[in-house]
Amino acid sequence: MLSILMPVYNERERVARAIEEVLETQLPTEFELIVVDDGSTDGTSEILRAGGWDGRVRLFEHEHNRGKGAAVQTALAQARGEYAAIFDADLEYDPSDLGLLMPPLLDGRANACFGVRAFDGYTSHSFLFVLGNKGVTLACNILYNVYLHDIMTCHKMIRTDIFRSLPLRSPGFAIEPEITARLVQHGERIFEVPVHYRARATEEGKKLTALDGFRVLGTLLRCRFSSA
Repeated sequence: MLSILMPVYNERERVARAIEEVLETQLPTEFELIVVDDGSTDGTSEILRAGGWDGRVRLFEHEHNRGKGAAVQTALAQARGEYAAIFDADLEYDPSDLGLLMPPLLDGRANACFGVRAFDGYTSHSFLFVLGNKGVTLACNILYNVYLHDIMTCHKMIRTDIFRSLPLRSPGFAIEPEITARLVQHGERIFEVPVHYRARATEEGKKLTALDGFRVLGTLLRCRFSSA
């Protein structure tokens, strides 16, 4: 079974549709959707509580906003599946692409698979956003002597036991590079497949900022020279 981990924060315009799209997706295995409301203040919590979705959906809440990384950790602790995948509620990704990440895990080629985004004029948030993404990915490749294409992708699918064994501590968006760094240090070879992507504009609720880029670099450096 696959456990889909969905951290949610202030997504009242999208969260119901995001959940419905995941539930309508045909995947090669049974799945559960673990939704963690990370202290939303815009009405998202009320939408989630009144959702009435089927038994595949399990809802957990943080009393206060603690960050994406903390929400992922909460969801991961509740996962019942052999595999776990992060899937954001912002509708930037296509849930059907989760099926593309599964074959390398199911057939034993890898214990982790990432979905690589194609950035172009239609799907990219901005030139600086794409440049920043490529910059932190390059930094990861240099620091860890690997060749990956997109360490900040939300589409990360990992065997649950291995995912839980990683020493993760980043509470925010830096959980993404931290997962990558710890997988590499764990000796895992990360399989990559192309996935669909359409970035939101800032006015649509895009939450990443330039400051997050510096946090990512700091996390990569911390993980490179520390096991904690």
